[in-house]
Amino acid sequence: MTVISMDTNPEALSMTLVAEFEAGVERVWQLFEDPRQLERWWGPPTYPATFYKHEFVPGGKASYYMTSPEGEKSHGWWEFTNIEAPRRLEFNDGFADSDGNPTGDMGSAHAAVTLESVGERTRMTMLSTFESEEQLQQMVAMGMEEGLKEAVGQMDGILAEHANA
Repeated sequence: MTVISMDTNPEALSMTLVAEFEAGVERVWQLFEDPRQLERWWGPPTYPATFYKHEFVPGGKASYYMTSPEGEKSHGWWEFTNIEAPRRLEFNDGFADSDGNPTGDMGSAHAAVTLESVGERTRMTMLSTFESEEQLQQMVAMGMEEGLKEAVGQMDGILAEHANA
């Protein structure tokens, strides 16, 4: 498993995931930059994502949906607030309607992703911060911790394909 640790801190209104990959920083960065690769791992294995908008520039927006095993679609949005390729990515995110417009349901969160070299490997730290303790607890109750671990766990397979190509 790629995930080294997952820490939820109600006092700091945060959730931090740390993972390491057998790939260089630039290669791991591509898993965020390329929407076709991003949708192969964003979301748990049973809820695959489809990104139909992906403006990967500061101020750009991304729109996607995850499809449940029953075929139901849950929509989400990102707004990229900082991109320092290939080391740091920040975005706000939340739930959206079927047109990709933010619904305001459960507020929004802010994610900061940092990639750093650790020898031949890459360490990824994903820090999500929330607006309130209630929002954080709602996300935990919805299964965000396990879902994020499962999603990130899919990154190894994608990276291995390209390593062997």
